[in-house]
Amino acid sequence: MGIGSLIAFALWTVLILLVDVQAVGPNGSKVGFATFNAWFHQLTGVHMTLYTVTDWLGLVPIAVCLCFGCLGLCQLIKRRSLFKVDADILLLGGYYMLVIFGYLFFEMAPINYRPILIDRFLEASYPSSTTLLVLSVMPTLVFQVNRRCDNRKMKQIAMMVVVLFSAFMVIGRLISGVHWATDIIGSILLSFGLFKLYQSAVTDMRNKNGV
Repeated sequence: MGIGSLIAFALWTVLILLVDVQAVGPNGSKVGFATFNAWFHQLTGVHMTLYTVTDWLGLVPIAVCLCFGCLGLCQLIKRRSLFKVDADILLLGGYYMLVIFGYLFFEMAPINYRPILIDRFLEASYPSSTTLLVLSVMPTLVFQVNRRCDNRKMKQIAMMVVVLFSAFMVIGRLISGVHWATDIIGSILLSFGLFKLYQSAVTDMRNKNGV
């Protein structure tokens, strides 16, 4: 599923570069699926308050990353060996670095730009970095809670909170008007693919080592 989603993301990216590319963005910037994107952007309008709220809430997944980083650091200090840190936590650190690399890559090689100027500047828009961060990191919280917690109620609460938060962030980012609709779709495909690869790696490790 992870590989399939990443292939779908790659194909989606190619389509954005080739299909119905028009200069419908600010300063004559071009975007693929222009007719659809322009229609959806006009439909939702621009809501800067919602943009600001979702921007600040983007700190939540960063906090989740830091919490797991602290967990790994505590294990390292206590066990005095990197190789004695839980393997799924080490994999999680590598996974987070992969997500960061994906973000930086598309910042340096922008596919398209935002439908509005941010502080009078054009900013890279594809894929939506906030959506990518939320959908890549928050599922790992549920995954780790399910692995490390025996309390069924706690697992249910974690799932509910993550689903509601993620839905609010994705929908909020979509209708705030600071991204093209295709940017959000691209982020969903990429983040789902990356997470499923991490989940698969941990599951495979557990099946082999029984941990």
